[in-house]
Amino acid sequence: MKILEANLVVIFWAIIFGEVIGYIGSQLELMHYVPMQIGIVATIAALIFTNGIKLVSNSDTKAKN
Repeated sequence: MKILEANLVVIFWAIIFGEVIGYIGSQLELMHYVPMQIGIVATIAALIFTNGIKLVSNSDTKAKN
């Protein structure tokens, strides 16, 4: 249950930060702002990054033992 709660928090903050950074970036580059697409991409990237770090650190800990 702890992993699920942690991933839900990551999803929430990834959407918030992704939307803010996406809006600022779209205004600077004069591109169209597509909120749903930016939120999905930010969420997927954040989940891959955070779970990837966890998997790498777990495998490193097992290799040392």
